[in-house]
Amino acid sequence: MKRMLDAFWRAAAYCLHPTVIGLSLLPLLVGGALSLLLGWLYWDAAVAGMRAILESMSLLEAALRWVESMVGGSFRAVLAPLFVVLLAVPVLVVASLLLVAALMAPAVVSLVARRRFPALERRRGAGVLTSIAWSLTCTALALVALLATVPLWLIPPLVLLLPPLIWGWLTYRVMSFDALADHADASERHQVMREHRVPLLAMGVITGYIGAAPTLLWALSAATLVFAPVLVVASIWLYTMIFAFSMLWFAHYALAALSELRARKPVQPAAVEVPVPAPVQALPASAAPPPALPPSH
Repeated sequence: MKRMLDAFWRAAAYCLHPTVIGLSLLPLLVGGALSLLLGWLYWDAAVAGMRAILESMSLLEAALRWVESMVGGSFRAVLAPLFVVLLAVPVLVVASLLLVAALMAPAVVSLVARRRFPALERRRGAGVLTSIAWSLTCTALALVALLATVPLWLIPPLVLLLPPLIWGWLTYRVMSFDALADHADASERHQVMREHRVPLLAMGVITGYIGAAPTLLWALSAATLVFAPVLVVASIWLYTMIFAFSMLWFAHYALAALSELRARKPVQPAAVEVPVPAPVQALPASAAPPPALPPSH
């Protein structure tokens, strides 16, 4: 807990660094342009398709009528756009995470290492291609989990639990790997992620709940659904800053853990070579001293 809190406040302070603020604008431009384009092209079609899907579910019809009797007849009109937003936002969040991992993570980790751990050796245990493959694999698993749990989102408590948990797992797997990829070798990375699995997963879940907060502020309001494409752009920047904070948090924690791991490894003493005296070679027979002459009389 002490390490988590120490890394937390350091990450919060680093979010005010001009480099971090500037880096957060690039994912915003890419993700914002993508969300505006998709909203312009497919918003009406997506809402109509979602409405048709909801109306075709006979089991859901009784539940909708019961909810309408409780909250009013406008609930059915809001439900389809709400589901479109709830399905689109996780995809945009995952895209923001990938953009942060690809564009911001190396620069953020380098910033933390340069300012706090200047003597930490870079052993480059994973290259760019390995990091991309790891991120894509974890992202695919997270998207499958999100799609598989969509029916459970109709249960009010689960919609507040499942997406943040899935995003937290994804954040933990991707950002722990990226934080250690440049400085740790493969064995050190596995050891740090294994020894600190619980705090790293807790950090991922916390950032998952923090990432869900912007969605809860506007996605559940019917009036804001009209401006959903514009609001998604604003939320992408919030998500980008949240993920930048997360990357800083993981970088501070993981690099500190790596530094402690190397510090507690025993230093092998250097071998001292003892000179071995050369063996004494016998003189050859030709070099033997002449025999002593007998005494003369």
